[in-house]
Amino acid sequence: MGSVRAADVESAMERLRGRVRRTPVLTCGSLQRLAGRKLLFKCELFQRTGSFKIRGALNAVRILVEEAEKAGRERPRAVVTHSSGNHGQALARAARDEACKFPPATVPTGIPAYIVVPRTAPHCKQAAIRAYGATLVPCEPSDKSRAETAARVVQETGGVMVHPNQEPAVIAGQGTIALEVLEQAPEVNALVVPVGGGGMIAGIAVAIKALRPDVKVFAAEPRNADDCYQSKLRGELTPNRHNPVTIADAVKTSIGENTWPIIRDLVDDVLTVSEEEIKRATRLVWERMKLLIEPTAGVGVAAVLSEQFQAVPREVENVCIVLCGGNVDLSSLTWLTDLPGDGD
Repeated sequence: MGSVRAADVESAMERLRGRVRRTPVLTCGSLQRLAGRKLLFKCELFQRTGSFKIRGALNAVRILVEEAEKAGRERPRAVVTHSSGNHGQALARAARDEACKFPPATVPTGIPAYIVVPRTAPHCKQAAIRAYGATLVPCEPSDKSRAETAARVVQETGGVMVHPNQEPAVIAGQGTIALEVLEQAPEVNALVVPVGGGGMIAGIAVAIKALRPDVKVFAAEPRNADDCYQSKLRGELTPNRHNPVTIADAVKTSIGENTWPIIRDLVDDVLTVSEEEIKRATRLVWERMKLLIEPTAGVGVAAVLSEQFQAVPREVENVCIVLCGGNVDLSSLTWLTDLPGDGD
């Protein structure tokens, strides 16, 4: 299925063992009552670097190093990516961690990481990338600018590009979420996964459909950035025509050539939600579960609470939502003052 198989996800699981956290699966009675189903929350906001992205980044960096060692070559001169923030943090941390495996005298500077980040990315994510020791390279907030700037940095540094969502090793790493969910909650009937570039849902779909084809896989995305929905509707890859405006900053990127075939063939449906629904769902999780998720994680919760999800057959009773990250830009929370409170 494309360039990623279930065996690749299994290999990633072994490669990441002891390197990433086995994040908990939690429940919430009040949200279950609102949804009318049993809800399970896979809490990737507790993952290292604050999001699921460390899974794919670590898997990709480890493969690069393993291949170099096997071939007797030097390790990569640098790793390069473009990111709205979470993958950038993860790759910076993965490169730094890989350096820490070797004595400082042997590898004095580790693997340098260059992260291309849109100027509009949350300041907290930009600061974290720098804190992990990476070089931050600003670009304009568009898929085109991100890709072109990253290509230029690869040429200038001689580094290796680690795409945030189209790199097969990254997709396989993200798929380890599914393997954990199946172990932690074998009763699960469906997974609901926020989608931007599609790396996470592609990896999850590959693993789920190989091991439990009866389990439904739903993508969730903002209505303002509905390229995945449009692609499924039209049966062909349909990127966002303009830079989306959404509070869910981590899913502004369109799905791509490697993730689209997997999504087309293995994802059961795509659910879209409004900005108001995302805000309300995010606030509900903060208030009811006491989990500081970022709005992108609220997209999946909003989808399950939406009228659209009510049409899903009732036998899909145990629904797991991936709370993909918790890197909240606290300085941007002015929108809270405009949102009326919800009663019980």
